[in-house]
Amino acid sequence: MTLSLVLNGAGRKLMNSATPPLWPRAAASAIVVRGRDVLLAKRGKGALQGLWSPPGGHIEPGEAARQAALREVAEETGVTADLFGLLDTHEVIRNDDAGLLTAHYILLVFYGRWIAGEPVAGDDAAAAAFFPVDDLASLPLTDGALPLIHRALEKLGARG
Repeated sequence: MTLSLVLNGAGRKLMNSATPPLWPRAAASAIVVRGRDVLLAKRGKGALQGLWSPPGGHIEPGEAARQAALREVAEETGVTADLFGLLDTHEVIRNDDAGLLTAHYILLVFYGRWIAGEPVAGDDAAAAAFFPVDDLASLPLTDGALPLIHRALEKLGARG
């Protein structure tokens, strides 16, 4: 097998591979609030391992984005939620030390409230928990998570 350098339209290095993965990939997440607490999952593997973020992951073929977000919340945390709307889109673009693209996700971020269940880590999450709003700034969060969480809290009237 011959490895070749793949360039994107802007001439940026993507990766060395005979068959690069299809990027970007669609993903969905949900910011779930219970009172003044926010549900987070600790990433258990991959480049974001050890960081806390709203639960989320890939949208499966044929799956609606909202359903993907609800599924990911349930799979990663065991929590049932009600989603009220789409908060925003968020892009996650990761490169390795050589500058090669390793991941590009377009993440649809939903927001809503807790319905039932206590957080228990599942699927690829190392941990899951509700955190008080005031403690979020001291946690190791994924890039962009905190501003999105604050916007969701404002929409839900949970920030004070």
